[in-house]
Amino acid sequence: MSAKLFSVNTVAFKCLKTLQDCSTRGFSIGAASLGSVNLKGRSCLTLKDFSSDEIRRLLWVSGDLKHRIKHEKQYLPLLQGKSIAMIFEKRSTRTRMSTETGFALLGGHPCFLTSQDIHLGVNESSTDTARVLSGLCDIVLARVYSHSTLEELDKEGSIPIINGLSDLYHPIQILADFLTLQEHYGSLSGLTLSWIGDGNNVLHSFMMTAPKLGVNLKIATPKGYEPERSVIQEAQRLSKEHGTQLVLTSDPMEAAHGSNVLVTDTWVSMGQEEEKKKRLKDFKGYQITMQTGSVAKPDWTFLHCLPRKMEEVDDEVFYSSRSLVFPEAENRKWTIMGLMVSLLTDYTPQIPMQKF
Repeated sequence: MSAKLFSVNTVAFKCLKTLQDCSTRGFSIGAASLGSVNLKGRSCLTLKDFSSDEIRRLLWVSGDLKHRIKHEKQYLPLLQGKSIAMIFEKRSTRTRMSTETGFALLGGHPCFLTSQDIHLGVNESSTDTARVLSGLCDIVLARVYSHSTLEELDKEGSIPIINGLSDLYHPIQILADFLTLQEHYGSLSGLTLSWIGDGNNVLHSFMMTAPKLGVNLKIATPKGYEPERSVIQEAQRLSKEHGTQLVLTSDPMEAAHGSNVLVTDTWVSMGQEEEKKKRLKDFKGYQITMQTGSVAKPDWTFLHCLPRKMEEVDDEVFYSSRSLVFPEAENRKWTIMGLMVSLLTDYTPQIPMQKF
């Protein structure tokens, strides 16, 4: 199938590459630039709102906390005396466990609220809920159906709001994915990541983030399942600005060709169960297998945000040494910790960027 390719001119690309070659293992153009980044008090509804340095700073803090707490066995009560309200309209394993255990590990108190505990926009308006929670806790993580709910919470609240997942974006998943790739490859700049699957919220977040980290993005979706047009347009602009490639196609093998990383996600998200039969038919040929990987680069790896179904990726790939899905799942904890610490404190990483 024909591809739609967006790229900058050769001169701009060479200028960018010169800057990237001066970076430290892909995290920054200079340690000083990241050291001056301060995200305290910010919300994180989408990584579209974060600059390259701000995203790299979040990865640096996350890697630093992982090194100090997991490997050095240090106790860092950075969030002692603070509390988080965790609002879950949708169930989750990784988002709940990573946030709840991570906040507690940092000395804080997590409070889990399901739809049985809090009825956003039903018994109480989102406006009133945001104002009430602003007086009762220090930060809110909300996993919701509609992105507009997050925007209202952020508009009416006076504390940071984190998007734990919405219909439009899933930023905390993407932070974990890029930390995982940083750890595996040593550098993000210059990697090519291929998405083979649905044009969903996870893909949207990749599109808002990958160009800022110097990562090329190749996307294969069945016709009718493309990313939202507004997201494509912004990704096109970001790719030109940062000197990366953006390819859109409906051919999985074309997307996989020459890629370092193959990524997919569920074909049937929560709330789409009635569409399952049609979706399985429409996504025929999109399962990631070793045959898909045969056209990728020799060092190709595989990511999936989980939970996974057999039709999306076969066992041979999913349980192979190329699969990074379980380190990826663990990194959900370290990156949400890094994000919460960054939004609530003035913490400065203690280890050099080149350590991870």
